Formats: sequence, structure tokens, C-alpha cells
Amino acid sequence: MAITERESGQIEAANASGRTPVVFIHGLWLLASSWDGWAGAFEAAGYAPVQPGWPDDPETVEEARKDPRVLAGKGVGQVAEHMAEVIAGLERKPAIVGHSFGGLLAQILAGRGLSVATVAVDPAPFRGILPLPIAAIRSTFPVLSNPTNRGKAITLTFDQFRYSWANGVGEEEARRVYDRYHVAAPGRPIFQAAFANLNPGSETRVDTKAADRGPLLLFTGGVDHAVPPAMSRAAFKKQQRNVGVTEHVELADRGHSLVIDDRWQEVCGKSLEFVGRFAESGAAAAG
Repeated sequence: MAITERESGQIEAANASGRTPVVFIHGLWLLASSWDGWAGAFEAAGYAPVQPGWPDDPETVEEARKDPRVLAGKGVGQVAEHMAEVIAGLERKPAIVGHSFGGLLAQILAGRGLSVATVAVDPAPFRGILPLPIAAIRSTFPVLSNPTNRGKAITLTFDQFRYSWANGVGEEEARRVYDRYHVAAPGRPIFQAAFANLNPGSETRVDTKAADRGPLLLFTGGVDHAVPPAMSRAAFKKQQRNVGVTEHVELADRGHSLVIDDRWQEVCGKSLEFVGRFAESGAAAAG
């Protein structure tokens, strides 16, 4: 799980800046570049953004679409270890922001005591989350319908993406987001999450009781089909038992695309405000 040249450059820049790093973790069907807007906003606020990819991720959407097979086979545990390796290269403990499976990974890493503050946006479910709404079943059907998809990289059709990701925006915006960001994704994490509660050794386990977990903010998209509200609310209830600060924001009319669609600034702003309460920025230090 070698750190890429781009990741290494961002780690070095963060260390040289003296600012608190913020590690952004993407989920399935996206690349690290999907966080570019967020990274710019956090950098302007005085933080040092780091945007690691999943192992073997191509650098651009165009490259990913040319050869989607390179995206296949990655599991939650492998990705978590890569993210932990990136964090180990940082001289200051970072804040972590993740979306979807990136939100699950953010919670896994926070449970290891690796984050000064964590934001999980519409996070994929960890082991112990019991609700299984019909919308989630329908959203994952393109992957789970064929057992051989576990080892493949799966591309969603626009209609599938529209239902599971972009039902909270208009048709034109859904198409724009799909055309700009969507790439194939490994099927393995979907299978891992789907059968986590039958597997005591599941890689989707999160240590919700860790005393050094740190502050955590969870977002729920009220009309999200990929991670319906019942799932993220259940995650909040479990995380709320932690001794650390645990907060929850529900955005009633937002779907799963809320970090990349035309209203991403709303979620980004609330995340920045939360992180700012617990992590000193370079701007604050300079002041």
C-alpha cells in the first residue's frame, strides 16, 4: 500500500505548514479529487488538506474510466490501513472528514485514536447497525445481485446513480454530478457491509467506546437512499455512548450526493465550524 507521489507531497506540505491537517476520505464511486472544493475551503480557513486515495486509485476520473478494473478488489481493512499509513506520516494529529464508506473509515480511524475531530457524512454502516431499509437494498442491488461482483469494479448506470445518490437534486444537476465525478467502485466493501452482522471478525467494526475517539459529528441526508436516515441515526445512537462529544445534523432534503452537488458548501461549512471548535487552524494560531 505505497503512498503515492501526490499523497506524499500533500503530507510534506502539511508538515511544513505547521497547520492542523485535515484528511478527507472519499467513499465508493468517487476519487480523492471529489474533495477539491472542500480542501480549498478548509485551506482558506487555515488548515492543511490531505486527500488520500484508496490503494491503486487513478489520479483522474478520465484515467479511472479508461481502465476501471484497477479499482477492483479493495476491502475496508486494506483501505483503513492505507489511511492510517498516511496519517502516520503527519507530524500533527489531523481532523478526519469522510463521506459514505469514507465516513465509515473515518469512524474506524477515530476509534483508533488517530483524529483530533471527526466528521462522518452519510456514513456507510458499521457492524452492529441493524436497520436495513428498502431503499438501501435497492441501492446496493446492482452489486449484491451477483456474487461475482465481490471481486469486480462496478459502474453504476445513470438511472442507478440517480436513485441511490442523486435523488435529492434535479435531473440536470444529477447528470452534471454523474458526468463529473462518477467512476467504478470495488464491490467488496458492499458485500462486507451487507454481511457484517453475520461476521464477528468483520473489517467494518468500529470501536465506538474508545476513550480517545475524540469529538465526532455525523450527518444524515433526510432523503438519502444509499445510506437511509435510519442507518445513520443508528450509528449516532451507538456513537453517542462514547465519552467524547458526539453530535448529529440531519438535513431533511439532502441525498447521498450532498458533498459534491451544488449545495456542498452547506455541509462543508457546518463541518468546518465543528472542526474549528476542536482543532486549532493555522489562521487561528497566527492570530
